[in-house]
Amino acid sequence: MRAYEKKVKKAVSKKNKDLAERLLTRKPTYTLDMLIRERYPKFIDSLRDLDDCLTMVHLFAALPAIERENIQAERIHNCRGLSLEWQAYISRTHKLRKVFISVKGIYYQAEVEGQNVTWLTPHALQQVMPQDVDYKIMLTFLEFYETLLGFVNLRLYHSINLKYPPILDPRLKALAADLYALTRYVDAKDQTKGANVEESELRLAQLQHQLPANEPGALMNLVENSADENEEDEETKACKTLFKNMTFFLSREVPRESLLFVITAFGGVVSWEGDGAPFEESNQSINYQIVDRPTQSHRFISRDYVQPQWVFDCINARIILPTEDYMVGRVLPPHLSPFVDNDAEGYVPEYAETIKRLQAAARKEILPMPGAEQDDLENAQNLLVEGIIDRTKAKEAAERKRKMSILQEQYHQELKMEVEGTQYTSVPTTEVKKKIAEDTDDTALQQFAEDDDNMSKVAMSRKKRRLYEAMKISQARKKASVDTLETRKKNIKKTKKTTRE
Repeated sequence: MRAYEKKVKKAVSKKNKDLAERLLTRKPTYTLDMLIRERYPKFIDSLRDLDDCLTMVHLFAALPAIERENIQAERIHNCRGLSLEWQAYISRTHKLRKVFISVKGIYYQAEVEGQNVTWLTPHALQQVMPQDVDYKIMLTFLEFYETLLGFVNLRLYHSINLKYPPILDPRLKALAADLYALTRYVDAKDQTKGANVEESELRLAQLQHQLPANEPGALMNLVENSADENEEDEETKACKTLFKNMTFFLSREVPRESLLFVITAFGGVVSWEGDGAPFEESNQSINYQIVDRPTQSHRFISRDYVQPQWVFDCINARIILPTEDYMVGRVLPPHLSPFVDNDAEGYVPEYAETIKRLQAAARKEILPMPGAEQDDLENAQNLLVEGIIDRTKAKEAAERKRKMSILQEQYHQELKMEVEGTQYTSVPTTEVKKKIAEDTDDTALQQFAEDDDNMSKVAMSRKKRRLYEAMKISQARKKASVDTLETRKKNIKKTKKTTRE
């Protein structure tokens, strides 16, 4: 480029207008394709380096075009198109995992090909351009990142059998509904793909009947294997069905693009107030209306009016949270960051505990009541198992003790018979067994009674266990007092008898 500029400058200085015009029409161009291929030999390498790329592209997609900083409108439109194509892929494949709203912007995290990709998008507000920023360096990075994201989008769209770049509806594009237009494009291609798959399966089934009877169904197995390769993991299935069979309507004061992106990524259906919307506000199938105004002109009884934070909190919690705390005019609960590990930080917020209880209720699990000890519930099954093991060991020990007593008594009998000079046998006599059985029955019954008592105490909570022990102590005291009264009565009777005599 420098050599070209020198040639143009030289032609102008020599007043050779024909050469200068010819050079201006033949301006050389360059691409960064080979640089991308050399730096990222594998696709997984590009995904690992995609965080800064997405953040930079989303930032310039929200900036205004400024000529003095060489920020051209064409580059802004290109960045916006690349960012929306990325969001459309994440929304279609349900790869979004975490969302957090901060002062800087909105943080997103998606899982693509096993790699966590985190990026930051600015809020949809008027951006202030600071003067102490070197935009030339940022534009140099942006040029590289645009090429990188274009390659990544191409590979990802081809992985789901879609053409790239996508062809959008010009009407929706003119109404600034690019993301919705991309979503419609992807859904339409999926329906076409599904119809083609059904037609191919029908043809394969017809061919299957024409094959000889001794040949296996290899053609049908090919279709089944291809379907198994596209199976989704458990996390994707959970994200796909979070807002399933739910319809949302966005009021004009809420961030439309962000909510449209996250709701469709988790299986919901969205419309908004304005041109290009798929359905109107009066639609009776709407379940939730996202609003951010204290007053509404008209309210529908069949839907819930919630603030936008409810959607993001439901996504991070993976459950449908109650809407009472998110109603219009209410003070919202704290918006907890999904990127923070509360256990590692050593502090668990109160609302995080509430969300844990709601998650446990959704999974039909049991958590301890507020103020109760965690060990009372978490270790209850372990204590029960330990009690059963201890009881089994006690039974085995009692059985061993009984056998040792039989052998010991038999040994004493043999010594006694040897001293007396009588003949003895190695089989234990009936009297020995009966005597030992009478001795061990009482101890075994007492041991089993104690084991049953301990097993009942194991299943109790700490509070009930203390109450049970207090009852036992009071019963023992009553029994002791009754025994003392009986002994006193016996002593009195003895003294009276002796005095009479």
